[in-house]
Amino acid sequence: MTTTTTMTTTTTMVATTTMTTTYWTETDSPVGTLLLTAGPDGALTSLSVPGQKGGRSVQEGWRHDAGPFRAAEEQLAAYFAGELKEFRLPLRAEGTAFRERVWAALDDVPYGVTTTYGEIAARIGASRPAVRAVGGAIGANPLLILRPCHRVIGSDGSLTGYAGGLERKTRLLTLEGIAPAR
Repeated sequence: MTTTTTMTTTTTMVATTTMTTTYWTETDSPVGTLLLTAGPDGALTSLSVPGQKGGRSVQEGWRHDAGPFRAAEEQLAAYFAGELKEFRLPLRAEGTAFRERVWAALDDVPYGVTTTYGEIAARIGASRPAVRAVGGAIGANPLLILRPCHRVIGSDGSLTGYAGGLERKTRLLTLEGIAPAR
């Protein structure tokens, strides 16, 4: 008589979720209260304004701490005083590869200069029909002011959408010495 022993191995998969702390603060500015968020490494992850389309709001579990934002607050104050033309802050915005290419192109638009959606599309090698997608990526920019989506205007020179509102866009362009067309 032969006895056969069968062994069964059960593997249990355990999903782990890594909690990342989000730090936040608010600061006053000439365009209203600014909500800033950052990750544990201090890189800014968003700058939102009240009423912003797609803007962030404080979530349960976030840590209110102005410490990680000292440099950002100083640079924003200098920008609004007309003393700073280029931000030098660690930024970390996460999006699709396409959005990240668009956002990188925004970073190259200098202070006091405007560009168009079509020009941004050309800079990233996107086709002419992709201009609408470029507009969507610009509208999803989580780092208003710091990543200058307010410098993007219509091909006819007109002001077009801005997640922070056209009044803020006008104020930012005026601050930078650009007389926006209406």
